[in-house]
Amino acid sequence: MAIHGVLVLDKPTGMSSAAAVEHVKRALGAKRAGHGGTLDPIATGVLAVCLGSATKIAQYLLADDKAYEATGVLGAETDTLDRDGRIVRECPVAVTEEALRAAIAGRRGEQDQIPPLYSAIKQGGLRNYQRARAGDGDEVELVARKVRIDRLELRAFTPPRFEVSIACSKGTYVRSIIADLGADVGCGAYLAELRRTQSGVFSIDQAFRIDQLAAIDPARDLVPVTAAIRLDRFVVPPELLKHVFNGVQLSFAAWDPTWEPPTVPAQLSEITAERAKRFQLLDERGQLVAIIHEEAGRTVYDRVFPELVTA
Repeated sequence: MAIHGVLVLDKPTGMSSAAAVEHVKRALGAKRAGHGGTLDPIATGVLAVCLGSATKIAQYLLADDKAYEATGVLGAETDTLDRDGRIVRECPVAVTEEALRAAIAGRRGEQDQIPPLYSAIKQGGLRNYQRARAGDGDEVELVARKVRIDRLELRAFTPPRFEVSIACSKGTYVRSIIADLGADVGCGAYLAELRRTQSGVFSIDQAFRIDQLAAIDPARDLVPVTAAIRLDRFVVPPELLKHVFNGVQLSFAAWDPTWEPPTVPAQLSEITAERAKRFQLLDERGQLVAIIHEEAGRTVYDRVFPELVTA
């Protein structure tokens, strides 16, 4: 029986996200597997493992907000901004809780964040961490990116260690948050521990450990593809299913009778194919048929799922 859905894994520390996905794939006998957002090897917590047709929605899970619990260590900086890196600077710690709380308050909201040198961001065909490990780190241009930190709260402070809880937008580096806080209080800091507690609709309360995989019942324990993504839904009339699977560009009004053409001329609109709002098309049984968006009044199919409808 084909397996389709998302398994919420509590990734252990010391394991790469790719290795964790392979564990799940083998344990459940899935033909295809991927994940909806990388966790660094030192991190634990929520890793959304996409199986079967769910691999087609992995890119949409990457856009989801995340939540973390993190532990930082004051008084030192490392080249990777975490405990696995080489210490490049040390400084005495004379930081009060009041000063740390003030720094934390100043880091909330929308901001420009400089990503770590050791990151998966690509430049010139190589990921930054590959260039850094090859000794070309000085040639990497670290470009600030817009991120949003909705929650940043101090949970504990026992110098030199401190614990924070974080809720943030996609693309936010917790290592950079910790390093920035260390810079703000004047003594540097690096990330010592990281646990992801939420990723989109997936919570740590749903997560299975590696040692529980043998007891997984896919029908009971996998999150259905339709429940894994936060997209508005339209129901496809049975007579239109074949048109969807054949890629016929139907009028968008076929799904949304209230749809009207935008009043802003296309050349002035900020809405591109990449930024257009996505929707789910479901059949009458609630199975996912396609993920779509609208362009010039027509339906554009980003992903189609005939295997779910015919299963």
